[in-house]
Amino acid sequence: MSSSVQHKRLYRLLVSSMLPIVAVPLMLTAAGLRPVHVFLAAFVPAAVAAVYLRLRPRAVYMVDYACFRPNPGSRVPFAAFQEHASTCVDERSVRFMVRLLERSGLGEETCLPDAQHYIPPDRDLQSSRAEAELVVFSAIDDLLAKTKVSPEDIDILIINCSLFAPTPSFADMVVSRYKLREDVRSVHLAGMGCSAGLISVGLARNLLQVAPEGSNALVVSTETITPNYYMGKERAMLLPNCLFRMGGAAVLLSTSSRNARFRLARVVRTLTGAKDGAYGCVYQEEDDRGNVGVNLSKDLMVTAGDALRANITAIGPLVLPASEQLLFALSYVARKVVGSSRIRPYIPDFRTAFEHFCIHAGGRAVIDELQRSLRLSDEQVEASRMTLHRFGNTSSSSLWYELAYIEAKGRMRKGDRVWMIGFGSGFKCNSAAWECIRPPAALDGPWASCVHRYPVDVPDVLKH
Repeated sequence: MSSSVQHKRLYRLLVSSMLPIVAVPLMLTAAGLRPVHVFLAAFVPAAVAAVYLRLRPRAVYMVDYACFRPNPGSRVPFAAFQEHASTCVDERSVRFMVRLLERSGLGEETCLPDAQHYIPPDRDLQSSRAEAELVVFSAIDDLLAKTKVSPEDIDILIINCSLFAPTPSFADMVVSRYKLREDVRSVHLAGMGCSAGLISVGLARNLLQVAPEGSNALVVSTETITPNYYMGKERAMLLPNCLFRMGGAAVLLSTSSRNARFRLARVVRTLTGAKDGAYGCVYQEEDDRGNVGVNLSKDLMVTAGDALRANITAIGPLVLPASEQLLFALSYVARKVVGSSRIRPYIPDFRTAFEHFCIHAGGRAVIDELQRSLRLSDEQVEASRMTLHRFGNTSSSSLWYELAYIEAKGRMRKGDRVWMIGFGSGFKCNSAAWECIRPPAALDGPWASCVHRYPVDVPDVLKH
């Protein structure tokens, strides 16, 4: 923050506090108290109050958000996926991917970028840039139209895309397109995985604490699919071909509550990368033929479960009611005294703290495991399952498609609390808690044309 801005904030604070600072000492002096008593009783509390008001964390609000809506012409039905894959990988790998796809929870309307509709798919730099620009610019255009915010009013820009990091960066790409100010604070986060969206929100919150009051932060979350289609035979590296689809989201955060729709209550990050197994469970590498892909370890779900438990332990005391915290504490003490093998750990009932849950749509197994662990109902994980079915795994932006589903169904009410849970390479489990200030005025978003068809039944195995 510049010195001039600091001086202005301090000046406004002193002016607003002048009356009580002057009036209280005069009243105490008239009452016959000594000057030292007057000083201790008036000036010290006033100074403490001034310091507190200056240093306390500012509230951060979500003004609105927008999700990329792919063109129907980009759809990849199962038959088209199988036919296309047969020209890129061997028959054995095709059969394996088809079996994965049938059990994945994806539907027939998920989309891939234009470059992957060619045979063989284009994976060059130009095609990758084209996908990135289409997704990012479309989401930002929708967001600016919804919020009526001018690009000149953007003070902070944060974009996350893990597997594609060109030069100039994504942040520079947006600055150039929208002619953002020269002093905009811009960051491109790469390599942070599917939970990078919440990392970006946390970073924006921190930067807004030291920016002038009323500043705006634009957060964009996406993943570029074009350069990352795996062409080899390693089964652990074929899974991303089946799950990941194109998508993105743009979010406007601010320290001003004007026109805000949500208040950011908490951001809690848990990183388990100090453990070798956790660090390597999602790993980009080359196979023995030099094909680059992302290797998903067979221990991924175990690692995700450990990270989730650590994240629950961290966020629980911040959001749970006292009754749930007490039960959790008693369980913890009992396991320490009696033995952890004899007493099952108590999993707090987070349904007492949140009305809505947005679980990263990483795959059917991820959603199943979190539903079981958190004891959630089918309706409470419906947004995650339907997002996976309609849009696939859109990486860090999936949480925003899920929030859009809840709102499109008309389930969001003023005062409702939302828990977003994201998982990502590293290995990370990140959470964000939101409180709804104002539900949407109208149905407008990625679900506008299809929400009437949902929810749909998703069988364990989809046969054709």
